[in-house]
Amino acid sequence: MNNKGTKKQSTGLELPDWKLVRIPEAVESLAKIAVDAAFAVHTELGPGLLEGAYEACLSRELELRGVRHQRQLPVPLSYKGVRVEIGYRADVVVEGKLLLELKAVEGLLPIHTAQVITYLRLLKFPLGLLINFNEVLIKDGIHRVLNVPRTPQEVLS
Repeated sequence: MNNKGTKKQSTGLELPDWKLVRIPEAVESLAKIAVDAAFAVHTELGPGLLEGAYEACLSRELELRGVRHQRQLPVPLSYKGVRVEIGYRADVVVEGKLLLELKAVEGLLPIHTAQVITYLRLLKFPLGLLINFNEVLIKDGIHRVLNVPRTPQEVLS
């Protein structure tokens, strides 16, 4: 799956080929499993808990499904050739390929999406899921975020 046609549909503009994000089938498969796991957690717990509770329960759900993942994985930041230890952490990284950023907030803000995009760029992942468990219907809280290249040179890195 990719983002081909999405920009043209929404704005009437055509995306250049270098801006297309191609999501490997393995990542799409992991995303489906992660969404199913989030549905299971939300069905059991509902909205209203703290983010950490959802993270722990989602981790358990992924374990039950036999999916390798890491919680609170450090996100590396390099600036002009120097690694900066600032303490950025991804909530859940699934099989080293998919970012899950979890929230339990009244409503998602643009800064939440910006955080996911930044983590995707730093981790060099094509896809992340931004999941807000504080929704009556979890389907309203799950958002796919793509790592769209900003320049043609970014595609090669």
